[in-house]
Amino acid sequence: MTRRERPLFAAVLLVLAVIPVVAMLFPLYWMFVTSVTDTAELFRTPPHLLPPFHFGAYRQAFADQYSDILTSLIIGCSTVAVSLTVAVPSAYALAQFPLRFVGLMMLILLIAQMVPAVMLATPVYLMFDRVGLTDSYAGLVLADSTIGIPFAVLLLRAFLEKVPRELREASLVDGATEWQAMIRVIVPVARPAIITASLFIFLFSWADFIFALTLTPTGTIQPLTLGIYKYIGTHETDWGLIMAAAVLASLPAAVLLVVAQRYVESGLTIGAVKG
Repeated sequence: MTRRERPLFAAVLLVLAVIPVVAMLFPLYWMFVTSVTDTAELFRTPPHLLPPFHFGAYRQAFADQYSDILTSLIIGCSTVAVSLTVAVPSAYALAQFPLRFVGLMMLILLIAQMVPAVMLATPVYLMFDRVGLTDSYAGLVLADSTIGIPFAVLLLRAFLEKVPRELREASLVDGATEWQAMIRVIVPVARPAIITASLFIFLFSWADFIFALTLTPTGTIQPLTLGIYKYIGTHETDWGLIMAAAVLASLPAAVLLVVAQRYVESGLTIGAVKG
């Protein structure tokens, strides 16, 4: 390839990269446009690409969804805590100890991760209803953890396999217990993977709709996803209000992804290639 052809080739690649990015981001842009457009102007032909900005829907959505946002935050943070409490020691053992049938256990975890939540919703509801966990924070946290724990174990184990076992052995020689070796030596080394797992577990629970709908039959606890869903009426739907609430629901995820971006990149790539 000549020097003259390289800029043209780079420009073609840039265009090919921009097209799918625009296609992916345009629904988000249109969600924002709908949220700041009056209901009377939503069905205008042709539609507004740069609409007049009316933020009344945001004020109403925040007033309506404030308690639901707090509920989702509590459930999300609690799910992260429960999932990591189980996943970190499990991944540590699977990666650092010479256990038998590790491949079989990882296969079982992978299968559990692949089962859709909609297939688990009914049996989980029947079990939780018998023990009084429906309409409770504990029930939603445990249900969301059934997705978070397998994911975290798979991710953390892939990372911890790259950690030299000599670190653990050296700490044991110095008099540390297994728990001390894990908490004081291995966990700090695995911080990028743990942050990555925490972020995705939080996003799983934040966006959960199936378990939230199934396990809260009386509606005493209402996460944000259910609050948005209840804006959909039988005869009339306020799309501006729905989109405003959806934008508010998207902000925490966007902020977390931006803040933890470098940890996510390293947490997903380290351990992906065997040494």
